[in-house]
Amino acid sequence: MTADRRRGHRRTVLLTVGLLAVTAAIGVPVVGWLVRPAATPLPLAVATTVSLPGDASRFDYADVDAAAHRLFLAHMGDGTLLELDTDTGAVLATVPNLPTVTGVIVVPELRRVYASAAGTGEVVTVDEDTSKVLARAPAGEFPDGLAYVTSTDEVWVSDESGGVVTVLDAGSGQPEATVPLGGEAGNVRYDPAADQVLVDVQTRDEIAVIDPHSRTVVDRVPVPGCDHDHGLLVVDRRAFVACDGNDTLVTLALPGFTQLGRSDLGHDPDVLAADPDRGLLYVAAESGVLTTVDLGPPAGRVTGRAHLADDAHVVAVDPRTGRAYFPVPDAGNGHPGLLITTPTTSGSP
Repeated sequence: MTADRRRGHRRTVLLTVGLLAVTAAIGVPVVGWLVRPAATPLPLAVATTVSLPGDASRFDYADVDAAAHRLFLAHMGDGTLLELDTDTGAVLATVPNLPTVTGVIVVPELRRVYASAAGTGEVVTVDEDTSKVLARAPAGEFPDGLAYVTSTDEVWVSDESGGVVTVLDAGSGQPEATVPLGGEAGNVRYDPAADQVLVDVQTRDEIAVIDPHSRTVVDRVPVPGCDHDHGLLVVDRRAFVACDGNDTLVTLALPGFTQLGRSDLGHDPDVLAADPDRGLLYVAAESGVLTTVDLGPPAGRVTGRAHLADDAHVVAVDPRTGRAYFPVPDAGNGHPGLLITTPTTSGSP
Protein backbone atom coordinates (compact mmCIF):
# COMPACT_ATOMS: atom_id res chain seq x y z
CA MET A 1 0.00 0.00 0.00
CA THR A 2 1.36 3.41 -0.94
CA ALA A 3 1.75 6.34 1.42
CA ASP A 4 -1.11 8.19 -0.31
CA ARG A 5 -3.45 5.25 0.19
CA ARG A 6 -2.44 5.01 3.83
CA ARG A 7 -3.28 8.69 4.30
CA GLY A 8 -6.62 8.11 2.62
CA HIS A 9 -7.43 5.26 4.98
CA ARG A 10 -6.45 7.36 8.01
CA ARG A 11 -8.82 10.10 6.82
CA THR A 12 -11.58 7.49 6.52
CA VAL A 13 -10.94 6.26 10.05
CA LEU A 14 -11.01 9.79 11.46
CA LEU A 15 -14.23 10.54 9.58
CA THR A 16 -15.80 7.35 10.92
CA VAL A 17 -14.77 8.13 14.49
CA GLY A 18 -16.20 11.65 14.15
CA LEU A 19 -19.45 10.30 12.75
CA LEU A 20 -19.77 7.82 15.60
CA ALA A 21 -19.29 10.62 18.11
CA VAL A 22 -21.94 12.78 16.46
CA THR A 23 -24.50 9.97 16.19
CA ALA A 24 -23.96 9.02 19.81
CA ALA A 25 -24.35 12.63 20.94
CA ILE A 26 -27.67 13.11 19.17
CA GLY A 27 -29.01 9.67 19.96
CA VAL A 28 -29.00 8.27 16.42
CA PRO A 29 -28.40 4.49 16.20
CA VAL A 30 -25.14 3.39 14.59
CA VAL A 31 -25.89 2.11 11.11
CA GLY A 32 -24.97 -1.41 10.05
CA TRP A 33 -22.16 -0.50 7.69
CA LEU A 34 -20.09 0.83 10.60
CA VAL A 35 -20.24 -2.51 12.44
CA ARG A 36 -17.43 -4.99 11.84
CA PRO A 37 -18.51 -8.59 11.13
CA ALA A 38 -18.14 -10.97 14.05
CA ALA A 39 -14.98 -13.02 14.31
CA THR A 40 -15.19 -16.68 13.29
CA PRO A 41 -12.47 -19.19 14.27
CA LEU A 42 -10.01 -19.92 11.47
CA PRO A 43 -9.89 -23.50 10.12
CA LEU A 44 -6.11 -23.64 10.44
CA ALA A 45 -3.35 -24.02 13.00
CA VAL A 46 0.02 -22.28 13.29
CA ALA A 47 2.50 -25.11 12.84
CA THR A 48 5.61 -23.04 13.55
CA THR A 49 7.12 -19.58 13.45
CA VAL A 50 10.47 -19.13 11.71
CA SER A 51 12.87 -16.25 12.41
CA LEU A 52 13.75 -14.10 9.41
CA PRO A 53 16.74 -11.82 8.80
CA GLY A 54 16.54 -8.06 8.36
CA ASP A 55 14.86 -5.32 10.33
CA ALA A 56 11.35 -5.23 11.78
CA SER A 57 9.74 -3.58 8.77
CA ARG A 58 6.98 -4.19 6.25
CA PHE A 59 6.74 -7.18 3.93
CA ASP A 60 4.75 -7.13 0.70
CA TYR A 61 3.97 -9.95 -1.72
CA ALA A 62 5.18 -13.58 -1.67
CA ASP A 63 5.18 -16.52 -4.07
CA VAL A 64 5.89 -20.26 -4.01
CA ASP A 65 7.59 -22.66 -6.40
CA ALA A 66 6.02 -25.86 -5.05
CA ALA A 67 8.06 -28.28 -7.16
CA ALA A 68 11.35 -26.70 -6.08
CA HIS A 69 10.21 -26.32 -2.44
CA ARG A 70 11.00 -22.61 -2.48
CA LEU A 71 9.27 -19.56 -1.04
CA PHE A 72 10.07 -16.00 -2.10
CA LEU A 73 9.32 -13.04 0.19
CA ALA A 74 9.50 -9.35 -0.70
CA HIS A 75 10.84 -7.64 2.45
CA MET A 76 9.69 -4.21 1.39
CA GLY A 77 11.07 -2.17 4.30
CA ASP A 78 14.43 -3.95 4.16
CA GLY A 79 14.81 -3.72 0.38
CA THR A 80 15.58 -7.43 0.06
CA LEU A 81 14.15 -10.54 -1.57
CA LEU A 82 14.33 -13.66 0.62
CA GLU A 83 14.41 -17.21 -0.71
CA LEU A 84 13.39 -19.91 1.78
CA ASP A 85 13.03 -23.69 1.86
CA THR A 86 9.31 -24.40 2.19
CA ASP A 87 9.92 -27.62 4.14
CA THR A 88 12.36 -26.37 6.77
CA GLY A 89 11.85 -22.60 6.68
CA ALA A 90 15.59 -22.13 6.27
CA VAL A 91 16.71 -18.97 4.44
CA LEU A 92 18.57 -20.11 1.32
CA ALA A 93 19.48 -16.73 -0.16
CA THR A 94 19.01 -12.99 0.21
CA VAL A 95 18.94 -10.67 -2.80
CA PRO A 96 19.82 -7.11 -1.64
CA ASN A 97 19.52 -3.66 -3.25
CA LEU A 98 15.82 -3.84 -4.12
CA PRO A 99 14.50 -0.55 -2.69
CA THR A 100 10.86 -0.73 -1.59
CA VAL A 101 10.44 -4.18 -3.11
CA THR A 102 6.73 -4.86 -3.52
CA GLY A 103 5.53 -7.54 -5.95
CA VAL A 104 7.26 -10.87 -6.55
CA ILE A 105 6.42 -13.85 -8.76
CA VAL A 106 8.34 -16.99 -9.60
CA VAL A 107 8.04 -18.61 -13.04
CA PRO A 108 9.32 -22.16 -12.53
CA GLU A 109 9.44 -23.11 -16.20
CA LEU A 110 11.84 -20.21 -16.84
CA ARG A 111 13.79 -20.61 -13.57
CA ARG A 112 13.22 -16.88 -13.09
CA VAL A 113 11.95 -14.68 -10.27
CA TYR A 114 10.62 -11.18 -10.98
CA ALA A 115 10.45 -8.50 -8.30
CA SER A 116 9.11 -4.93 -8.38
CA ALA A 117 11.56 -2.46 -6.84
CA ALA A 118 9.16 0.45 -6.45
CA GLY A 119 11.80 2.63 -4.84
CA THR A 120 13.68 2.83 -8.13
CA GLY A 121 10.71 2.23 -10.45
CA GLU A 122 12.18 -1.04 -11.74
CA VAL A 123 11.40 -4.69 -12.22
CA VAL A 124 14.36 -6.90 -11.36
CA THR A 125 14.87 -10.34 -12.92
CA VAL A 126 16.59 -12.91 -10.68
CA ASP A 127 17.92 -16.37 -11.51
CA GLU A 128 15.94 -18.77 -9.32
CA ASP A 129 18.82 -21.20 -8.88
CA THR A 130 21.76 -18.83 -8.29
CA SER A 131 19.87 -15.79 -6.86
CA LYS A 132 21.89 -13.55 -9.19
CA VAL A 133 20.30 -10.43 -10.66
CA LEU A 134 20.04 -10.92 -14.42
CA ALA A 135 18.34 -7.68 -15.46
CA ARG A 136 16.90 -4.41 -14.21
CA ALA A 137 14.32 -2.55 -16.26
CA PRO A 138 12.26 0.64 -15.83
CA ALA A 139 8.62 -0.16 -15.05
CA GLY A 140 6.89 3.11 -14.19
CA GLU A 141 6.34 5.25 -11.11
CA PHE A 142 5.35 2.57 -8.58
CA PRO A 143 5.55 -0.96 -10.01
CA ASP A 144 3.60 -3.33 -7.78
CA GLY A 145 1.75 -6.51 -8.79
CA LEU A 146 3.08 -8.89 -11.44
CA ALA A 147 1.65 -11.63 -13.63
CA TYR A 148 3.23 -14.04 -16.09
CA VAL A 149 1.35 -14.39 -19.40
CA THR A 150 2.10 -17.81 -20.85
CA SER A 151 0.66 -17.16 -24.32
CA THR A 152 3.08 -14.29 -25.02
CA ASP A 153 5.95 -15.18 -22.66
CA GLU A 154 5.68 -11.77 -21.00
CA VAL A 155 5.57 -10.34 -17.50
CA TRP A 156 2.89 -7.73 -16.91
CA VAL A 157 3.43 -5.22 -14.11
CA SER A 158 0.80 -2.92 -12.58
CA ASP A 159 2.15 0.60 -12.08
CA GLU A 160 -0.09 1.70 -9.22
CA SER A 161 0.41 5.46 -9.21
CA GLY A 162 1.30 5.65 -12.93
CA GLY A 163 -2.06 4.21 -14.00
CA VAL A 164 -0.61 1.78 -16.56
CA VAL A 165 0.57 -1.78 -16.90
CA THR A 166 4.10 -2.27 -18.19
CA VAL A 167 4.81 -5.25 -20.43
CA LEU A 168 8.22 -6.95 -20.16
CA ASP A 169 9.80 -9.66 -22.27
CA ALA A 170 10.19 -12.52 -19.81
CA GLY A 171 13.44 -13.72 -21.34
CA SER A 172 15.36 -10.45 -21.37
CA GLY A 173 13.46 -8.75 -18.59
CA GLN A 174 13.27 -5.58 -20.70
CA PRO A 175 10.16 -3.43 -21.35
CA GLU A 176 8.22 -3.79 -24.57
CA ALA A 177 5.08 -1.68 -24.10
CA THR A 178 2.75 0.06 -21.69
CA VAL A 179 -1.05 -0.09 -21.62
CA PRO A 180 -2.90 2.94 -20.15
CA LEU A 181 -5.69 2.09 -17.72
CA GLY A 182 -7.35 5.47 -17.16
CA GLY A 183 -6.98 5.22 -13.40
CA GLU A 184 -4.86 3.93 -10.53
CA ALA A 185 -3.75 0.33 -11.02
CA GLY A 186 -4.45 -2.37 -8.48
CA ASN A 187 -3.38 -5.95 -8.96
CA VAL A 188 -2.92 -7.74 -12.29
CA ARG A 189 -3.73 -11.36 -13.14
CA TYR A 190 -3.70 -13.58 -16.19
CA ASP A 191 -6.77 -15.64 -17.10
CA PRO A 192 -5.29 -18.50 -19.15
CA ALA A 193 -8.64 -20.07 -20.08
CA ALA A 194 -9.73 -16.89 -21.91
CA ASP A 195 -6.17 -15.76 -22.72
CA GLN A 196 -6.75 -12.31 -21.25
CA VAL A 197 -5.12 -10.03 -18.69
CA LEU A 198 -7.26 -8.58 -15.90
CA VAL A 199 -6.24 -5.44 -14.02
CA ASP A 200 -8.00 -3.74 -11.12
CA VAL A 201 -8.54 -0.04 -11.84
CA GLN A 202 -9.07 0.84 -8.23
CA THR A 203 -9.99 4.51 -8.61
CA ARG A 204 -12.78 3.53 -11.02
CA ASP A 205 -14.02 0.39 -9.21
CA GLU A 206 -13.68 -1.62 -12.38
CA ILE A 207 -11.58 -4.31 -14.03
CA ALA A 208 -9.78 -3.59 -17.28
CA VAL A 209 -9.81 -6.60 -19.61
CA ILE A 210 -6.80 -6.60 -21.93
CA ASP A 211 -5.93 -8.66 -25.00
CA PRO A 212 -2.25 -9.56 -24.36
CA HIS A 213 -1.54 -9.91 -28.09
CA SER A 214 -2.83 -6.54 -29.25
CA ARG A 215 -2.12 -4.97 -25.83
CA THR A 216 -5.39 -3.11 -25.91
CA VAL A 217 -8.19 -2.76 -23.37
CA VAL A 218 -11.09 -4.69 -24.90
CA ASP A 219 -13.57 -4.27 -22.05
CA ARG A 220 -14.11 -2.42 -18.79
CA VAL A 221 -16.12 -4.34 -16.22
CA PRO A 222 -17.71 -2.43 -13.31
CA VAL A 223 -17.54 -4.16 -9.93
CA PRO A 224 -20.81 -3.20 -8.16
CA GLY A 225 -20.64 -3.14 -4.38
CA CYS A 226 -16.87 -2.63 -4.45
CA ASP A 227 -14.99 0.40 -3.15
CA HIS A 228 -11.36 0.56 -4.38
CA ASP A 229 -10.71 -2.87 -5.93
CA HIS A 230 -7.11 -3.62 -5.05
CA GLY A 231 -6.66 -7.37 -4.55
CA LEU A 232 -7.36 -9.81 -7.39
CA LEU A 233 -7.05 -13.54 -7.93
CA VAL A 234 -8.19 -15.80 -10.77
CA VAL A 235 -8.94 -19.38 -9.75
CA ASP A 236 -11.37 -22.06 -10.90
CA ARG A 237 -12.98 -19.87 -13.62
CA ARG A 238 -13.73 -17.10 -11.16
CA ALA A 239 -12.22 -13.72 -10.35
CA PHE A 240 -12.06 -12.88 -6.66
CA VAL A 241 -11.80 -9.13 -6.05
CA ALA A 242 -10.77 -7.70 -2.66
CA CYS A 243 -12.11 -4.18 -2.12
CA ASP A 244 -10.09 -2.39 0.55
CA GLY A 245 -12.36 0.66 0.72
CA ASN A 246 -15.32 -1.30 2.10
CA ASP A 247 -13.73 -4.60 3.25
CA THR A 248 -15.61 -6.70 0.72
CA LEU A 249 -14.82 -9.74 -1.42
CA VAL A 250 -16.66 -9.75 -4.76
CA THR A 251 -16.81 -13.01 -6.73
CA LEU A 252 -17.23 -12.84 -10.51
CA ALA A 253 -17.84 -15.75 -12.89
CA LEU A 254 -15.49 -15.93 -15.88
CA PRO A 255 -15.53 -15.26 -18.76
CA GLY A 256 -18.75 -13.23 -18.55
CA PHE A 257 -17.99 -11.39 -15.26
CA THR A 258 -21.41 -12.18 -13.81
CA GLN A 259 -21.40 -11.31 -10.11
CA LEU A 260 -21.91 -14.44 -8.02
CA GLY A 261 -21.89 -12.83 -4.58
CA ARG A 262 -20.17 -10.69 -1.98
CA SER A 263 -18.64 -11.49 1.42
CA ASP A 264 -17.35 -9.47 4.37
CA LEU A 265 -13.60 -9.41 4.98
CA GLY A 266 -11.24 -8.17 7.66
CA HIS A 267 -10.46 -4.47 7.59
CA ASP A 268 -8.30 -3.31 4.67
CA PRO A 269 -7.91 -6.55 2.66
CA ASP A 270 -4.75 -6.84 0.61
CA VAL A 271 -3.26 -10.15 -0.60
CA LEU A 272 -5.17 -13.24 -1.81
CA ALA A 273 -3.88 -16.78 -2.28
CA ALA A 274 -5.64 -20.03 -3.15
CA ASP A 275 -5.20 -23.72 -2.43
CA PRO A 276 -7.33 -25.24 -5.22
CA ASP A 277 -6.66 -28.86 -4.21
CA ARG A 278 -8.14 -28.24 -0.76
CA GLY A 279 -10.74 -25.78 -1.98
CA LEU A 280 -9.52 -22.90 0.17
CA LEU A 281 -9.06 -19.19 -0.50
CA TYR A 282 -7.09 -16.96 1.87
CA VAL A 283 -7.60 -13.18 2.06
CA ALA A 284 -5.07 -11.41 4.30
CA ALA A 285 -5.74 -7.87 5.49
CA GLU A 286 -3.62 -4.96 6.65
CA SER A 287 -5.42 -5.16 10.01
CA GLY A 288 -3.96 -8.63 10.54
CA VAL A 289 -7.38 -10.23 10.11
CA LEU A 290 -7.37 -13.31 7.89
CA THR A 291 -10.48 -14.56 6.09
CA THR A 292 -10.74 -18.12 4.78
CA VAL A 293 -13.22 -18.99 2.05
CA ASP A 294 -14.55 -22.37 0.91
CA LEU A 295 -14.20 -22.41 -2.88
CA GLY A 296 -16.91 -25.05 -3.31
CA PRO A 297 -20.01 -22.81 -3.57
CA PRO A 298 -20.08 -20.58 -6.68
CA ALA A 299 -19.79 -17.36 -4.64
CA GLY A 300 -17.46 -18.93 -2.09
CA ARG A 301 -18.40 -19.33 1.57
CA VAL A 302 -16.57 -17.69 4.48
CA THR A 303 -15.36 -20.38 6.88
CA GLY A 304 -13.20 -18.25 9.17
CA ARG A 305 -12.43 -14.63 9.92
CA ALA A 306 -10.13 -13.69 12.79
CA HIS A 307 -7.00 -11.78 13.74
CA LEU A 308 -3.98 -13.90 12.89
CA ALA A 309 -1.12 -11.51 13.72
CA ASP A 310 -0.34 -7.80 13.51
CA ASP A 311 0.61 -6.79 9.94
CA ALA A 312 -0.11 -10.27 8.58
CA HIS A 313 -1.38 -8.87 5.27
CA VAL A 314 0.72 -11.14 3.02
CA VAL A 315 -0.02 -14.80 2.26
CA ALA A 316 1.33 -17.46 -0.09
CA VAL A 317 0.22 -21.11 -0.24
CA ASP A 318 2.11 -24.27 -1.14
CA PRO A 319 -0.49 -26.38 -2.98
CA ARG A 320 1.68 -29.47 -2.55
CA THR A 321 1.41 -29.48 1.24
CA GLY A 322 -1.40 -27.04 2.02
CA ARG A 323 0.90 -24.92 4.16
CA ALA A 324 0.24 -21.17 4.12
CA TYR A 325 3.00 -18.63 4.80
CA PHE A 326 2.53 -15.25 6.49
CA PRO A 327 5.60 -13.00 6.89
CA VAL A 328 5.28 -10.39 9.66
CA PRO A 329 7.59 -7.53 10.72
CA ASP A 330 7.51 -8.55 14.38
CA ALA A 331 6.98 -12.15 15.41
CA GLY A 332 6.69 -11.10 19.05
CA ASN A 333 10.38 -10.67 19.78
CA GLY A 334 11.05 -7.42 17.94
CA HIS A 335 12.34 -9.28 14.87
CA PRO A 336 10.64 -10.37 11.64
CA GLY A 337 9.25 -13.86 11.37
CA LEU A 338 7.31 -16.24 9.18
CA LEU A 339 4.11 -17.86 10.45
CA ILE A 340 3.52 -21.24 8.82
CA THR A 341 0.00 -22.61 9.09
CA THR A 342 -1.70 -25.87 8.13
CA PRO A 343 -5.43 -26.24 7.40
CA THR A 344 -7.46 -28.15 9.95
CA THR A 345 -10.34 -28.57 7.50
CA SER A 346 -10.63 -28.34 3.74
CA GLY A 347 -13.22 -26.68 1.57
CA SER A 348 -16.00 -28.48 -0.26
CA PRO A 349 -14.93 -31.49 -2.31
